[in-house]
Amino acid sequence: MSAFINTLADIDNVIGEADTDTTATAPAAVMTCHTCGKPLTESVSDDFCDEPCQTLWLASLAESSPQDGGQSPDEDQPEAAPLTPVASWLGAPPGVVSRPGHELLDAVTAFLNRFLRFPSEHCAPVVALWFAHTHLADRLYVTPRLILSSAEPGSGKTRVLEIGQYLVHKPEMTISMTTAAIFRLLLDGPVTLMFDEIDAVFSTRGGNNEDLRGLLNAGYKRSATIARCVGDAKSMNVQRFPVYAPVALAGIAGHMPATITSRAVTIHMRKAAYGDDPEEFLEEDVELEAAPLRAELAAWAATVADQVATARPERPEGVRNRAAEIWRPLLALAEAAGGDWPAVTRAACTHFVIDTATSQEESTGVQLLAALRDLFTQHGTDRMRTADILSALHALEEAQWSDMGDGKVLNPQGLARELKRYDVKPVVFEPLNPGEKAGRGYVAFTTNGAQAQTGLADAWRRYLPPTPSAQA
Repeated sequence: MSAFINTLADIDNVIGEADTDTTATAPAAVMTCHTCGKPLTESVSDDFCDEPCQTLWLASLAESSPQDGGQSPDEDQPEAAPLTPVASWLGAPPGVVSRPGHELLDAVTAFLNRFLRFPSEHCAPVVALWFAHTHLADRLYVTPRLILSSAEPGSGKTRVLEIGQYLVHKPEMTISMTTAAIFRLLLDGPVTLMFDEIDAVFSTRGGNNEDLRGLLNAGYKRSATIARCVGDAKSMNVQRFPVYAPVALAGIAGHMPATITSRAVTIHMRKAAYGDDPEEFLEEDVELEAAPLRAELAAWAATVADQVATARPERPEGVRNRAAEIWRPLLALAEAAGGDWPAVTRAACTHFVIDTATSQEESTGVQLLAALRDLFTQHGTDRMRTADILSALHALEEAQWSDMGDGKVLNPQGLARELKRYDVKPVVFEPLNPGEKAGRGYVAFTTNGAQAQTGLADAWRRYLPPTPSAQA
């Protein structure tokens, strides 16, 4: 109906208003057809002589240029969003990247710091990056585990997971989940597994959880599968279950298997200081506030997925092997975000991998190698007698060498047993000072023949990060 009214209006605009002069002396107006110009003396229409002329006139209007400034839809052009979005005061719709990556990660970091008191400035940025990486995990080859540990309850471990479940991709938060259930969850692609109170699972009282440990160990790589027999006895088949998934684990320190910590970024949470209480955590409010952040993270991750998946980010000196492997996606995301995030993330990587690698995360052998390197450096020598080494180690107050368990101290046999794994053996060596007798102990250099062994310096280079002086 509205189209018909508009057409009539167009006709009126063309023909103008009829002569309204009705005086007796005015001559009668001669009306003509607007298409062919013939008089309308025998036509029932005031505008056209017949129906074909009216049809031709209407067709000419349809073929003319639009009179709306070109705002009508053009069938030859693809549809596009308007330059000024409707109801822009509502904010960007879900799935729209409305700000640069570094500003978005800044917002996530600020959101975390409202409800948490992390032990250092490096923690919140790493958690924000870990949350972001879950949205493109299916494009990565490796997903680092995130471990949140603490000496005491109430240190914020669970709070990180509670906030994270509203920011990560497909969260599955649980305290206890069977490996069979996880297998089936992952059949349709990666979900983000978030385990709370994991210390109860891996403690000595937690029972046999080797299947879960194996799943968490293997599942940090995209190619990982675990084979299981499915079906009844008559139709048994082997099915390979994909186990790749981002995983966050929270629990009391000291119960996490070393095979998992070696694949993880570990944050040792601490209680907030008295008088430094974070903002009250109200889950229903957090869920609402986190929703737009999560949508932005997902949308931004999609725009940088190709870049991150193929990136070779610069990593700090001394970050090698598995540490380099698990930090690569976080460093790549930081580079994609821009701003100061690449520098912030490299500093965090150095902090967690080099500066604060705790003895709990290292084997006894690696701790012993580190202690021997310090000892040889202090004495400025490349050889020491076994008795002198043990005497110096036992004098270290905070070390374990004077109490290896059950009140026993590290003895010559234990020292040899620990170092043999690194192909380091006791040898008879010539003294450095003239007049001294030959000694038996350990040397930093390689020896051959009947006393063939690689020497401590080789083991230090391979199993310990470089010292600051060596880096310089």
